[in-house]
Amino acid sequence: MTENEIVRIVFRNPRISDEEFKKTLVDHLKTSLSRTLNFFPPLAGRLGATESDDGTSSFFVDCNNAGAEFTHAITSGVSVSDILDPIYVPENIVSSFFPMNKICNVEGVSKPLLGVQVTELEDEFFIGCSANHIIVDGYYFWHFLNSWSEISRGSETISKVPVFQRWIPESIKLPIRFPAPFERRNMFAPLLQRVFHFSKQNIAKLKSRANSEAGTEKISSLQSLLAHVWLSLLRGRQIYFYMPIGTRERIPLQNSYFGNAIYAAKFATTEDDILHHGLGYTAMKLHCVVAQQTMEQPIKTMEHWVANATMPPSVGRNSNVCMVSSSPKFDVYGNDFGWGKPSTERNGIGSKFDGRITVFAAANSDGINVAAYSTKETLEAMANDAEFMEAVTFGVN
Repeated sequence: MTENEIVRIVFRNPRISDEEFKKTLVDHLKTSLSRTLNFFPPLAGRLGATESDDGTSSFFVDCNNAGAEFTHAITSGVSVSDILDPIYVPENIVSSFFPMNKICNVEGVSKPLLGVQVTELEDEFFIGCSANHIIVDGYYFWHFLNSWSEISRGSETISKVPVFQRWIPESIKLPIRFPAPFERRNMFAPLLQRVFHFSKQNIAKLKSRANSEAGTEKISSLQSLLAHVWLSLLRGRQIYFYMPIGTRERIPLQNSYFGNAIYAAKFATTEDDILHHGLGYTAMKLHCVVAQQTMEQPIKTMEHWVANATMPPSVGRNSNVCMVSSSPKFDVYGNDFGWGKPSTERNGIGSKFDGRITVFAAANSDGINVAAYSTKETLEAMANDAEFMEAVTFGVN
Protein backbone atom coordinates (compact mmCIF):
# COMPACT_ATOMS: atom_id res chain seq x y z
CA MET A 1 0.00 0.00 0.00
CA THR A 2 1.57 3.28 -1.02
CA GLU A 3 0.61 6.87 -0.35
CA ASN A 4 -0.40 9.28 -3.10
CA GLU A 5 3.00 9.38 -4.68
CA ILE A 6 3.19 11.68 -7.64
CA VAL A 7 3.52 15.12 -6.12
CA ARG A 8 5.29 18.11 -7.56
CA ILE A 9 5.27 21.85 -7.17
CA VAL A 10 5.94 24.63 -9.60
CA PHE A 11 6.40 28.31 -8.96
CA ARG A 12 4.74 31.01 -10.99
CA ASN A 13 5.47 34.72 -10.90
CA PRO A 14 2.54 36.80 -12.20
CA ARG A 15 1.84 40.42 -11.22
CA ILE A 16 1.16 39.49 -7.62
CA SER A 17 1.19 43.12 -6.43
CA ASP A 18 -2.24 43.47 -8.04
CA GLU A 19 -4.75 42.06 -5.52
CA GLU A 20 -7.57 41.86 -8.05
CA PHE A 21 -5.30 40.02 -10.47
CA LYS A 22 -4.44 37.46 -7.78
CA LYS A 23 -8.11 36.73 -7.17
CA THR A 24 -8.74 36.46 -10.90
CA LEU A 25 -5.75 34.17 -11.26
CA VAL A 26 -7.05 31.66 -8.69
CA ASP A 27 -10.52 31.63 -10.26
CA HIS A 28 -8.93 31.19 -13.67
CA LEU A 29 -6.86 28.21 -12.50
CA LYS A 30 -9.93 26.57 -10.96
CA THR A 31 -11.98 27.04 -14.13
CA SER A 32 -9.21 25.85 -16.45
CA LEU A 33 -8.62 22.82 -14.21
CA SER A 34 -12.31 21.92 -14.47
CA ARG A 35 -12.18 22.22 -18.26
CA THR A 36 -9.04 20.08 -18.41
CA LEU A 37 -10.66 17.33 -16.35
CA ASN A 38 -13.24 16.99 -19.12
CA PHE A 39 -10.45 15.30 -21.09
CA PHE A 40 -9.32 13.18 -18.09
CA PRO A 41 -12.54 11.79 -16.48
CA PRO A 42 -10.74 9.15 -14.35
CA LEU A 43 -8.98 11.91 -12.39
CA ALA A 44 -12.36 13.38 -11.44
CA GLY A 45 -13.69 10.00 -10.30
CA ARG A 46 -13.06 7.57 -7.46
CA LEU A 47 -11.90 4.00 -7.01
CA GLY A 48 -14.56 1.35 -6.85
CA ALA A 49 -14.10 -1.80 -4.78
CA THR A 50 -15.75 -5.21 -5.03
CA GLU A 51 -15.47 -7.71 -2.21
CA SER A 52 -15.65 -11.46 -2.86
CA ASP A 53 -16.84 -14.30 -0.67
CA ASP A 54 -13.28 -15.56 -0.29
CA GLY A 55 -12.24 -12.36 1.51
CA THR A 56 -10.40 -10.79 -1.41
CA SER A 57 -11.14 -7.44 -3.02
CA SER A 58 -10.75 -6.05 -6.52
CA PHE A 59 -10.64 -2.43 -7.59
CA PHE A 60 -11.74 -0.44 -10.62
CA VAL A 61 -11.92 3.21 -11.65
CA ASP A 62 -15.38 4.72 -11.30
CA CYS A 63 -15.66 7.80 -13.57
CA ASN A 64 -18.51 9.20 -11.46
CA ASN A 65 -17.46 12.86 -11.72
CA ALA A 66 -17.22 13.14 -7.94
CA GLY A 67 -14.56 15.77 -8.57
CA ALA A 68 -10.95 16.65 -7.83
CA GLU A 69 -9.91 18.66 -4.78
CA PHE A 70 -8.98 22.33 -5.24
CA THR A 71 -7.59 24.46 -2.40
CA HIS A 72 -6.56 28.12 -2.29
CA ALA A 73 -4.19 29.04 0.55
CA ILE A 74 -2.39 32.22 1.58
CA THR A 75 0.84 32.21 3.59
CA SER A 76 2.09 34.85 5.97
CA GLY A 77 5.73 35.86 5.69
CA VAL A 78 6.87 32.87 3.58
CA SER A 79 8.85 33.64 0.42
CA VAL A 80 10.59 31.54 -2.20
CA SER A 81 13.95 32.09 -0.52
CA ASP A 82 12.63 30.34 2.60
CA ILE A 83 12.26 27.22 0.46
CA LEU A 84 15.32 27.43 -1.77
CA ASP A 85 18.01 28.85 0.53
CA PRO A 86 18.23 26.15 3.25
CA ILE A 87 20.61 23.24 2.63
CA TYR A 88 17.80 20.80 3.37
CA VAL A 89 14.34 21.25 1.90
CA PRO A 90 12.13 22.63 4.71
CA GLU A 91 9.58 19.81 4.71
CA ASN A 92 7.40 21.51 7.33
CA ILE A 93 6.83 24.37 4.88
CA VAL A 94 6.78 22.48 1.59
CA SER A 95 4.49 19.67 2.76
CA SER A 96 1.85 22.23 3.79
CA PHE A 97 1.59 23.37 0.16
CA PHE A 98 0.30 19.98 -0.99
CA PRO A 99 -3.25 18.65 -0.66
CA MET A 100 -4.12 15.12 0.44
CA ASN A 101 -0.94 14.51 2.44
CA LYS A 102 -0.63 11.09 4.08
CA ILE A 103 -3.52 9.59 2.11
CA CYS A 104 -2.98 6.03 0.88
CA ASN A 105 -3.88 4.90 -2.62
CA VAL A 106 -6.66 2.55 -1.53
CA GLU A 107 -8.40 5.48 0.18
CA GLY A 108 -9.29 6.65 -3.32
CA VAL A 109 -12.55 4.77 -2.82
CA SER A 110 -13.83 7.74 -0.82
CA LYS A 111 -11.22 10.46 -1.37
CA PRO A 112 -10.29 12.40 -4.55
CA LEU A 113 -7.82 10.88 -6.98
CA LEU A 114 -6.37 14.31 -7.78
CA GLY A 115 -5.75 17.28 -5.52
CA VAL A 116 -4.46 20.76 -6.38
CA GLN A 117 -3.45 23.52 -3.99
CA VAL A 118 -2.63 27.06 -5.13
CA THR A 119 -0.68 28.86 -2.40
CA GLU A 120 0.18 32.55 -2.39
CA LEU A 121 3.69 33.19 -1.09
CA GLU A 122 5.02 36.67 -0.36
CA ASP A 123 6.60 36.93 -3.80
CA GLU A 124 5.31 34.12 -6.01
CA PHE A 125 2.63 31.47 -6.43
CA PHE A 126 3.09 27.81 -5.59
CA ILE A 127 1.02 25.15 -7.37
CA GLY A 128 1.12 21.80 -5.57
CA CYS A 129 -0.46 18.67 -7.04
CA SER A 130 -1.10 15.19 -5.64
CA ALA A 131 -2.35 12.25 -7.68
CA ASN A 132 -3.26 8.70 -6.78
CA HIS A 133 -0.51 6.45 -8.15
CA ILE A 134 -3.00 3.68 -8.92
CA ILE A 135 -4.38 5.94 -11.64
CA VAL A 136 -1.32 7.53 -13.24
CA ASP A 137 2.46 7.27 -13.37
CA GLY A 138 4.94 10.15 -13.59
CA TYR A 139 4.77 10.29 -17.38
CA TYR A 140 1.05 10.78 -17.39
CA PHE A 141 1.07 13.10 -14.40
CA TRP A 142 3.11 15.54 -16.46
CA HIS A 143 0.93 14.89 -19.50
CA PHE A 144 -2.00 16.10 -17.42
CA LEU A 145 -0.15 19.18 -16.14
CA ASN A 146 1.04 20.03 -19.66
CA SER A 147 -2.57 19.77 -20.86
CA TRP A 148 -3.84 21.93 -18.00
CA SER A 149 -1.33 24.65 -18.88
CA GLU A 150 -2.49 24.49 -22.51
CA ILE A 151 -6.11 25.07 -21.48
CA SER A 152 -5.05 27.80 -19.06
CA ARG A 153 -3.33 29.66 -21.91
CA GLY A 154 -6.63 29.74 -23.79
CA SER A 155 -6.66 26.60 -25.92
CA GLU A 156 -10.06 25.00 -26.53
CA THR A 157 -8.55 21.51 -26.68
CA ILE A 158 -5.34 19.69 -25.78
CA SER A 159 -2.58 18.66 -28.17
CA LYS A 160 -2.30 15.07 -26.89
CA VAL A 161 -5.63 13.38 -26.16
CA PRO A 162 -5.54 10.51 -23.60
CA VAL A 163 -5.96 6.92 -24.74
CA PHE A 164 -8.09 5.05 -22.19
CA GLN A 165 -8.22 1.65 -23.87
CA ARG A 166 -6.59 -0.85 -21.52
CA TRP A 167 -3.76 -3.16 -22.48
CA ILE A 168 -3.65 -6.46 -20.60
CA PRO A 169 -1.62 -9.55 -21.63
CA GLU A 170 -3.81 -12.48 -22.69
CA SER A 171 -2.25 -14.59 -19.95
CA ILE A 172 -3.77 -12.39 -17.24
CA LYS A 173 -7.39 -12.92 -16.27
CA LEU A 174 -9.39 -10.13 -14.68
CA PRO A 175 -10.33 -9.09 -12.08
CA ILE A 176 -7.14 -9.07 -10.02
CA ARG A 177 -7.97 -9.90 -6.41
CA PHE A 178 -6.13 -8.70 -3.32
CA PRO A 179 -6.25 -10.27 0.12
CA ALA A 180 -7.93 -8.11 2.77
CA PRO A 181 -7.86 -6.35 5.15
CA PHE A 182 -5.56 -3.54 4.10
CA GLU A 183 -3.40 -2.23 6.88
CA ARG A 184 -2.30 1.37 6.86
CA ARG A 185 1.46 1.55 7.27
CA ASN A 186 3.50 4.45 8.58
CA MET A 187 5.47 5.76 5.60
CA PHE A 188 6.56 9.07 7.03
CA ALA A 189 9.82 8.57 8.88
CA PRO A 190 11.59 11.78 10.01
CA LEU A 191 14.06 12.02 7.13
CA LEU A 192 15.61 14.93 5.22
CA GLN A 193 15.73 15.95 1.58
CA ARG A 194 18.52 17.77 -0.24
CA VAL A 195 18.66 18.82 -3.87
CA PHE A 196 21.96 18.46 -5.74
CA HIS A 197 22.32 20.30 -9.05
CA PHE A 198 24.46 18.90 -11.86
CA SER A 199 25.11 21.23 -14.79
CA LYS A 200 25.06 20.04 -18.41
CA GLN A 201 28.81 20.56 -18.55
CA ASN A 202 29.50 18.42 -15.47
CA ILE A 203 27.12 15.70 -16.65
CA ALA A 204 28.93 15.63 -19.98
CA LYS A 205 32.21 15.12 -18.10
CA LEU A 206 30.69 12.22 -16.12
CA LYS A 207 29.38 10.65 -19.35
CA SER A 208 32.74 10.99 -21.09
CA ARG A 209 34.58 9.51 -18.12
CA ALA A 210 32.12 6.62 -17.72
CA ASN A 211 32.28 5.65 -21.40
CA SER A 212 36.05 5.96 -21.42
CA GLU A 213 36.46 3.75 -18.35
CA ALA A 214 34.03 1.17 -19.76
CA GLY A 215 35.57 1.24 -23.25
CA THR A 216 32.25 2.03 -24.95
CA GLU A 217 30.11 4.89 -26.28
CA LYS A 218 26.76 3.42 -25.25
CA ILE A 219 26.38 4.82 -21.74
CA SER A 220 23.89 7.70 -21.55
CA SER A 221 24.16 10.94 -19.58
CA LEU A 222 21.49 9.84 -17.10
CA GLN A 223 23.07 6.41 -16.57
CA SER A 224 26.41 8.11 -15.86
CA LEU A 225 24.80 10.51 -13.39
CA LEU A 226 22.86 7.78 -11.55
CA ALA A 227 26.00 5.68 -11.29
CA HIS A 228 27.78 8.69 -9.78
CA VAL A 229 25.00 9.15 -7.21
CA TRP A 230 24.89 5.45 -6.37
CA LEU A 231 28.64 5.30 -5.78
CA SER A 232 28.35 8.10 -3.24
CA LEU A 233 25.49 6.35 -1.46
CA LEU A 234 27.47 3.10 -1.37
CA ARG A 235 30.45 4.79 0.23
CA GLY A 236 28.17 5.57 3.16
CA ARG A 237 26.34 2.22 3.45
CA GLN A 238 25.34 -0.93 1.60
CA ILE A 239 22.50 -0.34 -0.81
CA TYR A 240 20.56 -1.93 -3.67
CA PHE A 241 19.56 0.09 -6.71
CA TYR A 242 16.14 0.10 -8.40
CA MET A 243 15.41 2.16 -11.47
CA PRO A 244 12.12 2.82 -13.30
CA ILE A 245 11.59 1.28 -16.72
CA GLY A 246 8.94 2.75 -19.00
CA THR A 247 6.81 0.29 -20.97
CA ARG A 248 5.05 2.60 -23.43
CA GLU A 249 7.81 2.18 -25.97
CA ARG A 250 8.50 -1.46 -25.12
CA ILE A 251 5.03 -3.05 -25.33
CA PRO A 252 4.57 -0.82 -27.37
CA LEU A 253 1.68 1.32 -26.17
CA GLN A 254 0.41 4.54 -27.65
CA ASN A 255 2.35 7.56 -26.47
CA SER A 256 -0.72 9.03 -24.75
CA TYR A 257 -1.72 5.75 -23.04
CA PHE A 258 -3.41 6.76 -19.77
CA GLY A 259 -2.41 5.03 -16.55
CA ASN A 260 0.63 3.29 -15.13
CA ALA A 261 3.06 1.91 -17.69
CA ILE A 262 6.16 1.45 -15.60
CA TYR A 263 7.98 -1.14 -13.49
CA ALA A 264 11.22 -1.31 -11.53
CA ALA A 265 14.38 -3.11 -12.63
CA LYS A 266 16.84 -4.19 -9.94
CA PHE A 267 20.58 -3.72 -10.26
CA ALA A 268 22.29 -6.96 -9.22
CA THR A 269 26.01 -6.87 -8.40
CA THR A 270 28.23 -6.77 -5.34
CA GLU A 271 29.16 -3.73 -3.34
CA ASP A 272 32.87 -4.59 -3.59
CA ASP A 273 32.68 -4.72 -7.40
CA ILE A 274 30.99 -1.33 -7.57
CA LEU A 275 33.39 0.46 -5.27
CA HIS A 276 36.47 -1.27 -6.69
CA HIS A 277 35.71 -0.72 -10.39
CA GLY A 278 34.21 2.75 -10.14
CA LEU A 279 32.08 4.93 -12.38
CA GLY A 280 32.51 3.29 -15.79
CA TYR A 281 31.80 -0.21 -14.50
CA THR A 282 28.74 0.95 -12.54
CA ALA A 283 27.33 3.03 -15.38
CA MET A 284 27.80 0.14 -17.82
CA LYS A 285 25.90 -2.15 -15.47
CA LEU A 286 23.03 0.32 -15.44
CA HIS A 287 23.14 0.56 -19.22
CA CYS A 288 22.97 -3.24 -19.57
CA VAL A 289 19.99 -3.45 -17.20
CA VAL A 290 18.09 -0.95 -19.36
CA ALA A 291 19.18 -2.55 -22.65
CA GLN A 292 17.92 -5.97 -21.49
CA GLN A 293 14.37 -4.68 -20.94
CA THR A 294 12.49 -5.99 -23.96
CA MET A 295 8.75 -6.42 -24.44
CA GLU A 296 8.88 -9.73 -22.55
CA GLN A 297 10.22 -8.20 -19.32
CA PRO A 298 7.22 -6.03 -18.35
CA ILE A 299 4.85 -8.85 -19.27
CA LYS A 300 6.72 -11.29 -17.02
CA THR A 301 6.79 -8.70 -14.25
CA MET A 302 3.04 -8.18 -14.53
CA GLU A 303 2.31 -11.92 -14.60
CA HIS A 304 4.42 -12.49 -11.50
CA TRP A 305 2.79 -9.61 -9.65
CA VAL A 306 -0.75 -10.79 -10.49
CA ALA A 307 0.08 -14.32 -9.36
CA ASN A 308 1.27 -12.89 -6.03
CA ALA A 309 -1.05 -9.90 -5.74
CA THR A 310 -0.41 -8.07 -2.50
CA MET A 311 -0.18 -4.46 -1.48
CA PRO A 312 3.53 -3.54 -1.40
CA PRO A 313 5.08 -3.08 2.04
CA SER A 314 6.32 0.28 3.17
CA VAL A 315 10.03 1.05 3.15
CA GLY A 316 11.05 2.78 6.32
CA ARG A 317 14.05 4.17 8.09
CA ASN A 318 17.50 2.57 7.65
CA SER A 319 16.51 1.14 4.29
CA ASN A 320 19.17 -0.50 2.12
CA VAL A 321 17.26 0.38 -1.06
CA CYS A 322 17.88 3.22 -3.45
CA MET A 323 14.96 3.80 -5.80
CA VAL A 324 14.92 6.32 -8.64
CA SER A 325 11.74 8.18 -9.54
CA SER A 326 10.72 10.78 -12.12
CA SER A 327 12.71 11.60 -15.28
CA PRO A 328 14.56 14.60 -16.71
CA LYS A 329 12.53 14.00 -19.89
CA PHE A 330 9.30 15.16 -18.26
CA ASP A 331 8.24 18.59 -19.51
CA VAL A 332 8.28 20.54 -16.25
CA TYR A 333 9.30 23.94 -17.52
CA GLY A 334 6.96 23.94 -20.51
CA ASN A 335 4.05 24.44 -18.11
CA ASP A 336 3.25 28.06 -18.90
CA PHE A 337 -0.21 28.80 -17.48
CA GLY A 338 -0.29 32.19 -19.18
CA TRP A 339 2.20 34.31 -17.25
CA GLY A 340 5.56 32.63 -17.86
CA LYS A 341 7.39 29.40 -17.15
CA PRO A 342 8.11 27.98 -13.67
CA SER A 343 11.18 29.25 -11.87
CA THR A 344 11.86 25.93 -10.12
CA GLU A 345 10.31 22.65 -8.93
CA ARG A 346 10.22 20.68 -5.67
CA ASN A 347 8.78 17.38 -4.39
CA GLY A 348 6.17 16.77 -1.77
CA ILE A 349 6.35 14.00 0.84
CA GLY A 350 4.38 11.35 -1.07
CA SER A 351 5.85 7.85 -0.72
CA LYS A 352 9.16 9.21 0.49
CA PHE A 353 11.46 6.76 2.21
CA ASP A 354 15.11 6.42 3.08
CA GLY A 355 16.97 6.00 -0.21
CA ARG A 356 14.45 7.59 -2.57
CA ILE A 357 15.99 9.89 -5.18
CA THR A 358 14.06 11.97 -7.67
CA VAL A 359 15.58 13.29 -10.90
CA PHE A 360 14.16 16.14 -12.94
CA ALA A 361 15.40 18.68 -15.44
CA ALA A 362 16.83 21.91 -14.07
CA ALA A 363 15.49 25.29 -15.07
CA ASN A 364 16.68 26.87 -18.34
CA SER A 365 17.72 23.41 -19.62
CA ASP A 366 20.82 23.64 -17.45
CA GLY A 367 21.40 20.05 -16.45
CA ILE A 368 19.63 17.84 -13.93
CA ASN A 369 18.57 18.18 -10.29
CA VAL A 370 18.76 15.15 -8.03
CA ALA A 371 16.63 15.28 -4.87
CA ALA A 372 17.96 12.77 -2.34
CA TYR A 373 15.73 11.75 0.57
CA SER A 374 17.55 10.02 3.40
CA THR A 375 18.92 10.33 6.92
CA LYS A 376 20.94 13.35 7.93
CA GLU A 377 23.98 11.10 8.34
CA THR A 378 23.75 9.81 4.76
CA LEU A 379 23.19 13.26 3.26
CA GLU A 380 26.11 14.67 5.26
CA ALA A 381 28.29 11.80 4.03
CA MET A 382 27.35 12.67 0.43
CA ALA A 383 28.14 16.35 1.05
CA ASN A 384 31.53 15.37 2.51
CA ASP A 385 32.29 13.05 -0.42
CA ALA A 386 34.80 15.11 -2.42
CA GLU A 387 34.51 12.98 -5.56
CA PHE A 388 30.73 13.24 -5.57
CA MET A 389 30.58 16.96 -4.81
CA GLU A 390 33.15 17.78 -7.50
CA ALA A 391 30.36 17.29 -10.07
CA VAL A 392 27.77 19.28 -8.10
CA THR A 393 27.14 22.86 -9.23
CA PHE A 394 26.35 25.38 -6.52
CA GLY A 395 24.21 28.49 -6.61
CA VAL A 396 21.52 26.92 -8.82
CA ASN A 397 18.09 25.80 -7.64
